[in-house]
Amino acid sequence: MNISGNTILITGGGTGIGRALAEQFQARGNHVIVAGRRAEPLEALARDRPGIRTAVLDVSDAADIARFADTVASEHPALNVVIHNAGIMRAEDMTAQPYDLSDAEAMIATNLLGPIRLTAALLPHLRKQANPAILTVSSGLAFVPLVATPTYSATKAAIHSWSQSLRAQLADTGIDVIEIAPPAVATDLMPGHAENPNSMPLDAYIAETMALLEANPHGPENAVERVKFLRDAEHEGRYDAVFAALNQSH
Repeated sequence: MNISGNTILITGGGTGIGRALAEQFQARGNHVIVAGRRAEPLEALARDRPGIRTAVLDVSDAADIARFADTVASEHPALNVVIHNAGIMRAEDMTAQPYDLSDAEAMIATNLLGPIRLTAALLPHLRKQANPAILTVSSGLAFVPLVATPTYSATKAAIHSWSQSLRAQLADTGIDVIEIAPPAVATDLMPGHAENPNSMPLDAYIAETMALLEANPHGPENAVERVKFLRDAEHEGRYDAVFAALNQSH
């Protein structure tokens, strides 16, 4: 993808990594549209960063995705980059009786079905654009799961696999498919993440991520140094030790 001159849609961009990416891409000369479930963060972003467009979208809702896709393509005909950043992370205790499936179902709908549905809806439009790209956001937990968040980890592993297949299927279309795999970052994705000393500071993460994107604008992966402890564990024969270290409280 080009670093500047794009029209970029970022889902889940009202806070955290999504908002920081929106600000960085706008600063590099891109037209940015941020979609999110909650109106308040979007309104705050629009006040703080004039020029960024915002829209309410529930990526867990198939009908809302279909509505939104038609609207965004009509209102922003130059749209050529989609960043699937929206995601939710919740701890689960599968030994609980009764076990409540609602969190698992919400994470699958948001983290996995959301990107699949939105890509399917926008792909015909993207194929007509110059320098199109689809960026997915997985996680270091796609490669070594956190026992406390089994469904979240599974959705991110699925996004990693799906991104690889999508990249191969779109290889002849000119659409870049770039997977961004963050480590734990100091955001409010889960309670305690922002204060956890093991979380990478958001500004440092975004600076390294943008530098990697500028150096490797066609991907296929964007993985900061901090995440390679997880990303490369199996390849380097460290999987069992890393799984034990990551989940030492279990």
